[in-house]
Amino acid sequence: MSKLYVVGIGPGKFEGMTHEAARALEASDVIVGYTVYVDLVKEHFPNKTFLTTPMRREVERVELALAEAAQGKTVAMVCSGDPGVYGMSGLCEELAAKYPGVEVVTVPGVSAVLSGAAILGAPLMHDFAVISLSDLMTSWATIERRLRAAAAADFVICLYNPSSHKRKDYLQRACDIVLESASPDTVCGVAQNIGRAGENTRIMTLRALREAEVDMFSTVFIGNSQTKIVGGKMVTPRGYDHD
Repeated sequence: MSKLYVVGIGPGKFEGMTHEAARALEASDVIVGYTVYVDLVKEHFPNKTFLTTPMRREVERVELALAEAAQGKTVAMVCSGDPGVYGMSGLCEELAAKYPGVEVVTVPGVSAVLSGAAILGAPLMHDFAVISLSDLMTSWATIERRLRAAAAADFVICLYNPSSHKRKDYLQRACDIVLESASPDTVCGVAQNIGRAGENTRIMTLRALREAEVDMFSTVFIGNSQTKIVGGKMVTPRGYDHD
């Protein structure tokens, strides 16, 4: 049976990829993916065949990968972060039903919620929720409902896809919803270009976050009522007793 590996390459740099992910790419004849993600791995696997599709051509991309695997090739579909977190694993599993001779194997990676938290400090030491602000496949009404519920429950909230050219005010709108339950002084953080050139972090209040400039390469963290700044880092205490 042929294999289609769905590989999470982590935040972007080669060092952030797991050994399992690197082995899967090395074992593959063909590497398929969104152009930006393929470019991140190309130099490390120069002898492979690379096939790409642009953004919003996800179905075409998966069909391409499955068709290559159906020819007896070992294929890898690369995703940034983890392929099971806003990635391609689900679509690969759904469409693989049309290719009974292809086995889909998901290789996990480090999602931006984890790599972003690491460079900000320790904001996820207690319960948290991950919500995407992209309304391409989820209605804004549903996103609002999830934001409101997470904020009311005092979760730390990690926001993916906080802004784009067509959604410039979505982060502001999300902050307004969270402010219904949270203090404007809530500690928040932004991690940008995680594991890539231009990596940077910013820590600010929820009030300031509402006015902050972010992009699609930013991951936003909104702390809970206990989150604080310790030594310049964003920390949500777990509650351990210590002096």
